Amino acid sequence: MEDNANDPATLSQAEWARRLTPEQHHILREHGTERPFTSPLNDEKREGVYKCAGCGAVLFTSDMKFDSGTGWPSFFDARPGAFATSRDMTLLMPRTEYHCANCGGHHGHVFEDGPAPTGLRYCNNGDALVFEPAK
Repeated sequence: MEDNANDPATLSQAEWARRLTPEQHHILREHGTERPFTSPLNDEKREGVYKCAGCGAVLFTSDMKFDSGTGWPSFFDARPGAFATSRDMTLLMPRTEYHCANCGGHHGHVFEDGPAPTGLRYCNNGDALVFEPAK
């Protein structure tokens, strides 16, 4: 019999609640949003990678990050295949929400007001990320 205890696609909400901090659970599993300018990752400037706090998948590299002035860690691109998207109408206007393609965790919304070369701004909740500095 195959052990699926560490397969993020098979975890129950109770297992996610045990695995994540309350803040991470609220964002990743309940589509929450942290207050702007509260994440230390907003000011992170070191080289490294940004991973999903839910499953550890690498989502962004430090060279994709930029200061958007919005109060959330922002990136102009993502690793290929890192995210799946869906339409979000919770604010009565269409937005593109993105989720970790590996575990389905909510990370934020992508907007078309970012810098070149993509023109995109992945507006990410800092609590949904883990930063791993380059060695």
